[in-house]
Amino acid sequence: MKPKGFFITGTDTGVGKTVVAVALTRALVARGLRVAVMKPIASGSEPTAEGLRNCDATALMAAANVAAPYEVVNPYCFRPPISPHIAARESGVTIDLALIRRRYESLAGAADCVLVEGAGGWLAPLGEAIAMADLALALALPAILVVGLRLGCLSHALLTRESIMARGVPWAGWVANAVDALFERAEENLATLTARLAAPPLARVPHFSCASAPQGLADLAEAAARLV
Repeated sequence: MKPKGFFITGTDTGVGKTVVAVALTRALVARGLRVAVMKPIASGSEPTAEGLRNCDATALMAAANVAAPYEVVNPYCFRPPISPHIAARESGVTIDLALIRRRYESLAGAADCVLVEGAGGWLAPLGEAIAMADLALALALPAILVVGLRLGCLSHALLTRESIMARGVPWAGWVANAVDALFERAEENLATLTARLAAPPLARVPHFSCASAPQGLADLAEAAARLV
């Protein structure tokens, strides 16, 4: 049975999870699927007349074709751009994985696929005893790992993959994102990642400006077709 959705995680913060999640959403919508999105936990948000809003969550919502209230897409929204567990503690909030699971199920009931984007890296803390990895496990979704191609990416990617497998979360594949335009030996690093992750990337995202992003992400459409 094919999965109902995917959990988009990353080797770190700032590696392009939202870029990849939005591109996958658009690609699946273009194939005629009903696609819902979630950004369950977000730090770094701006106040609006409707309440706090996070730009990653709103970008995902703009790409999806299954409408949902903001509070369903982003149940936990914090203003300061800090680790979620610190933001939650300072706000007097305890992040409840069961609540996120219920919101996910409400979206899944109306969609062919739900794309869920994590926050920070795979083991980013969410509370005293839980991390982002526990959320992926609670949602029972295969993980797509976004690897930011920069110095240190080899160890970060391999350690993240090892943790994903150790926790019993299904592995859907990885995306190579050229976040550092000056990264030396990028091809050699890609070859090492392909060998040690035992598969080529689902897509390779070149370094891009905002204006060139749609062209640079075109190959994700084929990856989306293979995944769903």
